[in-house]
Amino acid sequence: MTDSAADGGIRSGVGDGTRAVRAGLPEPVKYEPTLPGPVFAAHFHLPGEATGPYKYGRDENPTWTHLEHAIGELEAPGHDGVETLVFASGMAAISSVLFSQLRAGDAVVLPDDGYQVLPLVREQLEAYGIEVRTAPTGGDAQVDLLDGAKLLWLETPSNPGLDVCDVRRLAEAAHTRGALVAVDNTLASPLGQRPLELGADFAVASGTKQLTGHGDVLLGYVAGTDAGAMAAVRRWRKVVGAIPGPMEAWLAHRSIATLQLRVDRQNATALTLAQALRERVDVTGLRYPGLPDDPSYKIASQQMRRYGCVVSFTLPTRARAERFLDALRLVDDATSFGGVRSTAERRGRWGGDAVPEGFVRLSVGAEDPEDLVADVLRSLDESAR
Repeated sequence: MTDSAADGGIRSGVGDGTRAVRAGLPEPVKYEPTLPGPVFAAHFHLPGEATGPYKYGRDENPTWTHLEHAIGELEAPGHDGVETLVFASGMAAISSVLFSQLRAGDAVVLPDDGYQVLPLVREQLEAYGIEVRTAPTGGDAQVDLLDGAKLLWLETPSNPGLDVCDVRRLAEAAHTRGALVAVDNTLASPLGQRPLELGADFAVASGTKQLTGHGDVLLGYVAGTDAGAMAAVRRWRKVVGAIPGPMEAWLAHRSIATLQLRVDRQNATALTLAQALRERVDVTGLRYPGLPDDPSYKIASQQMRRYGCVVSFTLPTRARAERFLDALRLVDDATSFGGVRSTAERRGRWGGDAVPEGFVRLSVGAEDPEDLVADVLRSLDESAR
């Protein structure tokens, strides 16, 4: 059932599938499309005073607006005070929070096991005179570095190690010390975890991954509850110009309609695959937060509604991992996750991740579970010869 809110919002009590299908749609108008097409405009008619919602294409676009409403409804259903801003990529979104909130002399706490571009971000922050402190995601280790910090950055589950931290505990500790809290929600997706409801000030994600799910869009977003902090993020977007194209924004909004269908299929298959891999003696370091014996399971089960589509594990050698990847037929060797087509890679090929040479990150797609599991097990057998 739809609400009568002017922005097309939906009630907080509906299911995830209903919310995903209806999120961000404008009020119905006779003879108009249910999801308006992309608006390709660099400027808008603006006689007289420069007021109104759309003035120039770097500031606002109607296609972004629909998408931002949709993401906001997923990240914080039923909360009117949440603002969402979309960006050209996940890194654009991450950078917007870090560089809009921090100044020379400030301190920020980052995970030391997060996304492999974070070391580059650290170099840039330190070049601007910002102190960077790091600790692992697991065990809530970042809590010991909060004194005097301006911002705490969490990535849970971490990429690619799949460690999980207690967002509620860390957010409370950070706020007690006067620090803001941002959570990279890329790996969980808003259907797996809602950081804002767990106490975070910002939920940040790469929409390139599971949110859009087809490997054909680069996108990022920031959702936040603090009006002043979000105004600074918006200003950063304007100054830097890190804006998405209208076609990308429209494709992302269209893709959200199938998010719950994709997420539920991928999560269920990921658990099935993880259970099958657990029986292999040649697989070590298996991680999936949904496995009851996984080190992250207890905390993940308290704050996550779904455990994600990524499984990680280690094969004995680099050569074995490469043979395994080459033998796969239903899994693409690619450096992304969350798509409808399964992907996997030997993560160590990039550098920047503290993982063994035989470490594999596998993202489960929407293939039939029995087919995907059979392909993975066959490839493990073939690569062992």
